[in-house]
Amino acid sequence: MTTALRRPIGRRGLLRFGLGLGSIALVGGRKVSAFQAPDRMEAGVLVDLTRCIGCRACENACRVRQGRSGLPLAGLGYGPGEGRLSFTSLTFVDQRVVERHGQADIRAPVKRQCMHCVDPACVSACPVAALRKTPRGSVVYEASRCLGCRYCMIACPFNVPRYQWDSGLTPKVGKCDFCDDRIASGLSPACVSACPTGALKFAKRWEVLREAKARVGSHPERYHSIYGEHTVGGTSWIYLADVPMEELGFRTDLPDQSLAALTWRALSKVPFVVIGVGVFLGSMLRLRQREGRHA
Repeated sequence: MTTALRRPIGRRGLLRFGLGLGSIALVGGRKVSAFQAPDRMEAGVLVDLTRCIGCRACENACRVRQGRSGLPLAGLGYGPGEGRLSFTSLTFVDQRVVERHGQADIRAPVKRQCMHCVDPACVSACPVAALRKTPRGSVVYEASRCLGCRYCMIACPFNVPRYQWDSGLTPKVGKCDFCDDRIASGLSPACVSACPTGALKFAKRWEVLREAKARVGSHPERYHSIYGEHTVGGTSWIYLADVPMEELGFRTDLPDQSLAALTWRALSKVPFVVIGVGVFLGSMLRLRQREGRHA
């Protein structure tokens, strides 16, 4: 037994080792799928921030859907721990100070929640498929599968998933699920249904984009840009605003290609690199054996 363990691995052994590692890497890499165009049946929401009055009715509807108490009164401000995404606060209305129409220090309300990417990086990063994308376009979370690794938090370009830090034994991740059960039943998300000003419009994603472009075409003086059409491969939540998106806290440094596709581009090369290393080491071993015989 000891002799077998000390036996040199040899060129063929190294080559087989490299091929084995390459196969494992290739199979593992297939988990991160290459980018695919969104299905026409995927849902979307148009968020027209020029129509938002900051009433926070969307927040209230989300809280009620979670079985929590509603807000005491819209517009009164946030209490401790509120005013941001958290494990229990899956959406909130941010208040940004911007310059609008020549006037500075104007408060602009901005609804925040999961963007539900067309090709979500959080799904590709999760090693146990606790996050998945449904045919309806929703990115949903299954707590029973979660390991608590928090890779999704690192992968998300919009910093959306939130960890249940105050849970001792079985911490989970919290994020908006696009009211996937309501969409499956033919209803719009709770926040959309509660909006009193039409700032939120629910439809198929391609219809949302068509509406967004129509509004920009009809009122080019009102809208600055469309956000979410191409960002990281596209998102299901599309934003319109009358000020630059970076002033509203949106990331404008993100690529148009999905992050999952960029990851796949790198992972797809791993098997060939491993095989190449195996062949190189085998060749070096054979060369040294030849030198030893001629010494």
